[in-house]
Amino acid sequence: MMSTSYPSSPTKQFHRQPSAAGGATASSKKPATAITSVDVPSSSLSYPRKTPSLITLATCNLNQWALDFDGNVKRILTSCQIAKDQNASYRLGPELEICGYGCEDHFLEQDTFDHCWESLTILLEEGASDGLLCDFGMPVLHSGVRYNCRVICYNRKVLLIRPKTAMADNGNYREGRYFTAYTATSTCPEKHLLPTYFATKFGQHDVPFGLHHLKCADGTTIGCESCEELWTPQSSHIDLSLRGVEIIGNGSGSHHELRKLSTRMELMVNATRKCGGVYLYSNQRGCDGGRTYYDGCAMIVVNGRIVAQAPQFDVHDVNVVSATVDLDDVRSYRASQPSFGIQAARLEGGEGSHGLFCDDIHMVFDPMDVSSFGKNRPKVVEEGLPLKIASPSEECCLGPACWLWDFLRRSGAAGFFLPLSGGADSSSVAAIVAVMCILVTKAAREEPEGTVAQDCRRVCRQDENSLWVPSTPQEMGSHVLHTTFMGTDNSSEVTKSRAKRLAEAIGAYHLSIKIDLMVSAVLQVFQMATGHMPRFLSRGGTMSEDLALQNIQARLRMVTAYLMAQLLPWVRGRSGFLLVLGSANVDEGLRGYMTKYDCSSADLNPIGAISKGDLKRMLLFLSKEYPGFDVLAEIAHAPPTAELRPIDAATATAEAGHSQTDEEDMGMTYEELGYFGRLRKISRCGPVSMFRKLLVTWSHLSPADVASKVKRFFYYYSLNRHKMTTITPAYHAEAYSPDDNRFDLRQFLYNTRWTRQFAVIDDIVAQHPETDKDKND
Repeated sequence: MMSTSYPSSPTKQFHRQPSAAGGATASSKKPATAITSVDVPSSSLSYPRKTPSLITLATCNLNQWALDFDGNVKRILTSCQIAKDQNASYRLGPELEICGYGCEDHFLEQDTFDHCWESLTILLEEGASDGLLCDFGMPVLHSGVRYNCRVICYNRKVLLIRPKTAMADNGNYREGRYFTAYTATSTCPEKHLLPTYFATKFGQHDVPFGLHHLKCADGTTIGCESCEELWTPQSSHIDLSLRGVEIIGNGSGSHHELRKLSTRMELMVNATRKCGGVYLYSNQRGCDGGRTYYDGCAMIVVNGRIVAQAPQFDVHDVNVVSATVDLDDVRSYRASQPSFGIQAARLEGGEGSHGLFCDDIHMVFDPMDVSSFGKNRPKVVEEGLPLKIASPSEECCLGPACWLWDFLRRSGAAGFFLPLSGGADSSSVAAIVAVMCILVTKAAREEPEGTVAQDCRRVCRQDENSLWVPSTPQEMGSHVLHTTFMGTDNSSEVTKSRAKRLAEAIGAYHLSIKIDLMVSAVLQVFQMATGHMPRFLSRGGTMSEDLALQNIQARLRMVTAYLMAQLLPWVRGRSGFLLVLGSANVDEGLRGYMTKYDCSSADLNPIGAISKGDLKRMLLFLSKEYPGFDVLAEIAHAPPTAELRPIDAATATAEAGHSQTDEEDMGMTYEELGYFGRLRKISRCGPVSMFRKLLVTWSHLSPADVASKVKRFFYYYSLNRHKMTTITPAYHAEAYSPDDNRFDLRQFLYNTRWTRQFAVIDDIVAQHPETDKDKND
């Protein structure tokens, strides 16, 4: 430790007074020699300097891909190097970053664990942890049990394996299927035997395993909390804080859901506001191979203040943020709260228990040390940063746009094909692709030699050895988006025009065709086989005939879409194939208002878990945000229509261009569907409890009307539930998504009469005071 001398000043006198025992008394012995003063030149004084308390910490967003071990290692190494460039002494990574969070049943394979240890070996050999305390996420098989773990390394040595204590098993999460929650609470750590090649390469045979934290030589204390543990009633950070841990790292695999980020951020802010401390959050960002999109937003929070925050949506694979923090701020904050001290003193085992001493690790730096001069460190932030939270309209376009980019570049496809009807749903999908082109073009032009630009050249089938990048988003759109308006005699010129103008604004390769020949051919085959020709309801047919005639148009569009997706690259003299995009929204899926194996059947659906209301608000937002997208506002204001029945000129409106509207066909509005969806899934309501709640919410309606609407919804929901078993993989965005594959697990064969449930509703209606009043009137 360096010492310093204060500047020269006049000599100071230090006096020592005689003690009472040395004073003159009746029984005094030989008088002691008294020293009255000592002259000490102040220039010779040297005061010991306070222990340094400044530390630079880093956390990151990583776009990891399940089972892409080599790619994942590369991205982790990049993040570690950036952290070192920012002079951080600690780097936190996302949950299960080494293998990717979304491995799912691959976690049941021994190969996954073996490859993770191989990857960790590469990371250490490549120097990821040289001079940097690294907190990695990976699965570990310990004593025959699979655990989701944090693995903390420094200078090519594994210091601690810390298993997760609470599994995420709700919604899209199935962690309990693959891992066991660690419940041991012993203050003495278990020993985990490392692979034999660790002894050969690094001279290490075993490592402590358990719920412990690190105590460094300079007094810095670092602990772990893992994703779900933050959300539990007894969060790990509370116990860690009371035990004196100052820095807590949370490596997460948290997916995007509309309006979810604010809740997540509030948890972290409130955690440190209540307990004090430095809280680092790291998250995956991107699509790692499934329906979910991990939305990053890594951040550092100090005593309830956000001091660093990474973007929520981005097309870059690696994003690192860092902050320089004064740990004395944490110590002072905690010491100023008497209740914190009381609870810490009462803690079982006492403060500091569960700590592993690391005598050779120093985390803080001394700003007066000459070795610290000139280093590129972030400044200490005294004021908290404002929360950066995207609006729902921004979330609706940015999340799916980044999700589509990951699918496009990782699938090897040459672009997308979209049946573009000119309605709100397919136009929303086209607009999302346009946003993708805007994000990618911007990133590619900013760094022509970067990863985004390289991926862009490969997707657009440009020379990968060149530095070509699209000059505008429209140029990229012309390469990757192919759209076709598939009209029939039942289609309007209004929607055809909208589709064409939107495609031009995006720069897409667009065709306008009529499929009446295909429809006629199929109907002629049917007539030859049966001797009957179906008719629309408006032309004397039955409802069965009418629905069949609508469905054949829709299904032939799906067949045409896949034909176009395979052959349009060939038509344009290019190689590869196109991914077909679907455009059914979450409300239509919930109600079953779609034709099975029509254009809702595709390779991907970026809006399958977004409501019609949110989509319309997104279109209006984009029409104002980006010049040239004025047509989106026109589309947003138009009444939704399937255009599958003949146009009735007497009832067709100029806005819709057609006499058939979705809400009239469904017998309920999209706003009502939103209520039904949230109550069914989020509030976990069956027919009766939903009816009871809506009696209050829809007090402007009679009990009989509310009952009729609820029963109608559940009838059609149960009747069409089978359609969810074949639904296109969709971007997960809404908490009431009816996706049967992973999220909304329910039967698909129902008693559509709901005899007991509807009988109870009818009984409530009969006994309701409003019903008696209506009878008397």
